[in-house]
Parts: sequence; C-alpha cells; structure tokens
Amino acid sequence: MANHSQFGFQDASSPIMEELVQFHDHALMVALAICTLVLYLLTLMLTEKLSSSTINAQEIELVWTILPAVVLVTLALPSLRILYMMDEVNEPDLTMKAIGHQWYWSYEYTDFKDLTFDSYMIPTSDLPLGHFRLLEVDHRVIVPTESKVRVIVTADDVLHSWAVPSLGVKTDAIPGRLNQTSFLASRPGVYYGQCSEICGANHSFMPIVVESTPLANFENWSSLLSS
Repeated sequence: MANHSQFGFQDASSPIMEELVQFHDHALMVALAICTLVLYLLTLMLTEKLSSSTINAQEIELVWTILPAVVLVTLALPSLRILYMMDEVNEPDLTMKAIGHQWYWSYEYTDFKDLTFDSYMIPTSDLPLGHFRLLEVDHRVIVPTESKVRVIVTADDVLHSWAVPSLGVKTDAIPGRLNQTSFLASRPGVYYGQCSEICGANHSFMPIVVESTPLANFENWSSLLSS
C-alpha cells in the first residue's frame, strides 16, 4: 500500500502492474527528452541572432514534422500492447463476481456451489491494533497466489469502481451491466484498494482488501466457508 509522502506508484504485485510501471517510466523519459530539446531550442533562439537561412531551413521543417510522429509511435505501440494484455482473459483459474452496493461490496465465487459473502469496512472503534483505518474489512477477498483470477464487476444501485492499485486493476461497476477484468497476484500478501467512483455520502468508506495466499491455504479457506 501507499506510504506517507510517496510520489511514485505502489509496489507492483502483478505482471500487468509491472508493465504499467515500466510504460510510465518509458513515457516520462520521452517527455524528459522533449522538454530538454525544447528548452535547448528556446535558449538557442534567445541567445543567437536569427538569419534568413535559419528561418527558411527546410531540413528543420522536415525534422519537426517527422519527429513528433516517431514520438507518438514509440508511445502508442507499448500502450496498445498493455491494453490488449489487460483485456485478454484466457482460461482463468478462478472466477469471482464483485457487486457494489451503497456502501459495501458483495462477492460470489462462481466456481464453488455456495461461497458468497458481504465485505464491510471495520469501524475505527472496532479496529484491531495495527490494522489500517478506513482500509480494513470484516471479510477479505482470498485468492490463490500465481493463479489467473477473473473478476466480473457489477453494481446493485449506483456507479462504483473496483480498484486495487498494486494489482493494476480498476473496473467500473455499472448497474445492469457486467464488466470483467483479471489479475494474477505474483506473491503472497495483502493488497488494499477503494471504490474509485463517487457513489454517495459514504463513498470513501467501502474499501477493498485482496489477500493472496498459497493454493493449499485457499483450498482450506474455501472448504471452511462453503461448508
């Protein structure tokens, strides 16, 4: 999760989030190169005397026409690749349905016969020592580590958004519509998120907690909860 005074992203815990962080760094390097070039040209224009040969140079016009196109291509190609990776859901190991309500989440594990529960934020007065305020819930989403998880997202009343930054997931929950996303938790851990769509007075009080555990622990948890 994020720390105080943190300027960058949270630590990536899924392959998709790692790709997003790398693309962010790539785009920043391109922007830095553009800003450096523009600053150099501005300094040159202010310090050097202009001449007719400089103003009418067709070589420069050719460069500043082709160079932006090259920059756009270097940004578009990796961006499209990541978009296709995020939309592709092939043979998931686990399918889960997340339903947004005012102001809590309901979860259904569709691969199991009767595995459903509601997830409410724990009030500050009932929060155990050492847990995070406004982020901890009474029932966490448990998923197996290194397994493809498909999440079907919808809402029961108003617009919501199921978002977990460390996993690179953010999908709108729309009443009457099913959206889907997927993630793969690359290591065990607890990952925090929140509803990212303003959904009413208690919008900031419907957190999301995803706990990634080894497969054996997940099977024990699912058998206990569904029995």
